[in-house]
Amino acid sequence: MSLVVLDTDVASAVLRRRASDGLSAQLAGHVPAITFVTLGELTKWTLVRRWGPRSLATMRTFLAGLVVLPYDQRVANRWGELQAHAQLRGRPRPANDTWIAACCLVREIPLATFNVKDFADYEQHEGLELIRE
Repeated sequence: MSLVVLDTDVASAVLRRRASDGLSAQLAGHVPAITFVTLGELTKWTLVRRWGPRSLATMRTFLAGLVVLPYDQRVANRWGELQAHAQLRGRPRPANDTWIAACCLVREIPLATFNVKDFADYEQHEGLELIRE
């Protein structure tokens, strides 16, 4: 089975069991993954939103079923390239979105996102494969 990276918004929808039938169908047959960035963002949410023990247990179970893509030197180098190319095109991108894109591009894994506009530049210019709802 092939991996598919869930952007933080998609991971949240899957966690809350609010993914549409269309998205669920597109993700079927793939191994879900998240990046280290999404792990950090989800962790932040649990603290800022003061999740209780039951919600935290649900999160732990959810995360246990995912592959977490780590940072490494290839990802860091690709992040720098992506940031530079976007800036030179006059379209600087947010750091976290660029980290997620770099993880996907280095490993040639598609990204499932609801925020297509945040990644469209990387799709058009860098070859990032997006899975849309």
